[in-house]
Amino acid sequence: MKAIVQDHYGSEKALKLEDVDKPEVGEDVLVRVHAASIHVGDWVLMGGKPFVMRMATGLRRPKCRIPGTDVAGTVEAVGANVTSFRPGDEVFGWVAGAFAEYACATEDHFVMKPANLTFEQAAAVGVSATTALQLLRDQGHVQAGQKVLINGASGGVGSFAVQIATAFVAEVTGVTSTRNVELVRSIGADHVIDYTAEDFTQGGPRYDFILDNVGNHSLSQTRGALTPTGKLQPNGGGHSGGALGTVIKAMVTSMFVRQQLRPSIKFQNHKDLVALSELVQAGKVTPVIDGTYPLDETADAMGHVGAGHARGTVIISIAAPSVAAMAPPTTTVPLGGSA
Repeated sequence: MKAIVQDHYGSEKALKLEDVDKPEVGEDVLVRVHAASIHVGDWVLMGGKPFVMRMATGLRRPKCRIPGTDVAGTVEAVGANVTSFRPGDEVFGWVAGAFAEYACATEDHFVMKPANLTFEQAAAVGVSATTALQLLRDQGHVQAGQKVLINGASGGVGSFAVQIATAFVAEVTGVTSTRNVELVRSIGADHVIDYTAEDFTQGGPRYDFILDNVGNHSLSQTRGALTPTGKLQPNGGGHSGGALGTVIKAMVTSMFVRQQLRPSIKFQNHKDLVALSELVQAGKVTPVIDGTYPLDETADAMGHVGAGHARGTVIISIAAPSVAAMAPPTTTVPLGGSA
């Protein structure tokens, strides 16, 4: 099968298209991948920075040679003890090695694809949607009637956060650039702030909860836009080199300042996949797709995400494998892409 592989850390130029062995189903679920999505975490893992991250991902090279986690596709085969799925089922979920024609994981990594989503849309409901759900529900405890501000409202996490907070019946304000104002309004934001024309930290309304996906203000400046009992949740401080510093500052500050929530580690899990699927089926959440790239242009897609201007989620569309694609590994094709 064809897959994107990465044998060393670096820019998107480290990504190559190769023919590799198809995964063995074993006791798991084998999925023929129709679509996968890229989130900021994929770009960070590709570069292997900050270095401390490599304690978990591999010191000299990525432990998982095939990158990507979020997938949607058709069940190809199942292990003898799998009870939730059978061949032909359309599913979405998460795996280790999504950027490939086939991927394999335990059955609790998947749920049935909602009929009202395409495979490309379903592939977007992964890390970004789970992160938004957990930060709003578990960290912020967002309730009906609260005033919620989402900084970075048009990105992968932000576009889901706007819709999920709206589903929680909060009064939602999205902060974004001029070109994305109408997009953020269209996905349910009650108010939209164009950051090129207005600074939400300088006077104006006060909020019960702020989810900051950007980190373009200091923590103290952003907390100034909170009500006395409001809470600030940073989400990594963006994906620039200052992200780790923001995380550390937020962690320390949370020990002394009640308005400051500590950074949290987000994990994908079956229960949240089910919750997100229900929101999708109810029409309360619809993934925002920035663009779709074929598998052999994954490097370009990753570069686009790394530039920090994606609207919603970037998708890798994977065509059905040909007979030639299932032949023994013989070819390595370097991929291009701008840094």
